[in-house]
Amino acid sequence: MKDAAMNTTAMTTATKDFIADAVAFCEGARSLPVRGVRAGQHFAVHDWVADEVPVALEYNGVSHAVMLATPLDLEDFALGFSLSEGILDAPHELYAVDEVPSELGITLRLHVASGAFAGLKERRRSMSGRTGCGLCGTESLAHVARDLPVLVDAAPLSRQAISRAMSEFCALQTLQQATGAVHAAAWCSPQGEVMWLREDVGRHNALDKLIGALASQDVDASTGFIAVTSRASFEMVQKTAMAGVSLLAAVSAPTSFAVATAQRARMTLVGFARKQDLVVYCDSGRLSLEATHPESPNAH
Repeated sequence: MKDAAMNTTAMTTATKDFIADAVAFCEGARSLPVRGVRAGQHFAVHDWVADEVPVALEYNGVSHAVMLATPLDLEDFALGFSLSEGILDAPHELYAVDEVPSELGITLRLHVASGAFAGLKERRRSMSGRTGCGLCGTESLAHVARDLPVLVDAAPLSRQAISRAMSEFCALQTLQQATGAVHAAAWCSPQGEVMWLREDVGRHNALDKLIGALASQDVDASTGFIAVTSRASFEMVQKTAMAGVSLLAAVSAPTSFAVATAQRARMTLVGFARKQDLVVYCDSGRLSLEATHPESPNAH
């Protein structure tokens, strides 16, 4: 849709109206008038722009974090953030989530078990989240690298499964196709079928939404792998490990801290996963270079 919306004014009025209305509604985005130049031609059309709003997370009435996020799948985000940050040990510790919109943004009021809330108060930190920044407000180096779960051995995966998952991303990222401004995280079957996918302007948020969706549906995440459309930062690896997933495949490169964290978690870390290509930075023995022939997708 991004390319379609950027055609030139050399077209007829009817054609321009068609482009503006090609997507009648896009959840998580808004249609705004834009103008510019492409290929030497001027254009003036309506284009979809991804929503980004402050989202505050409150635990039992106490403010804990403010993140900039796309206001979609926010219950998944609340649960996934709580699990991946170690605030909750299990989904049943989250009793309810109240979504309260205001002129300033959205507040997610989480009602959690007393034991989880007591643990949170002991390690309270002020996090002012920004898109692309996962450690804002961390008070000491000891809080950066948390203890990670022991990842269970799972069935070997082929490079063809990773290739298939990455090739399916484009067709399934509806918000990205409309706006060109969001990341995606997907949980894939051992055959590379994209089963669950979430999108957000922030790569960490997209992964948290995915983790929350898997947990709320009681999916055994350890049986598959996670693919992301971003680089593999330290926190992306840490969150993947907290979800119990032993392989993370990223479109772009990892950082050295991410590789070290993957090694510590006994995780297979793959970068530059594009078409048939990939680079293995850390291998727990799960990835096989033998090809398979997967089936068609059915993402949620």
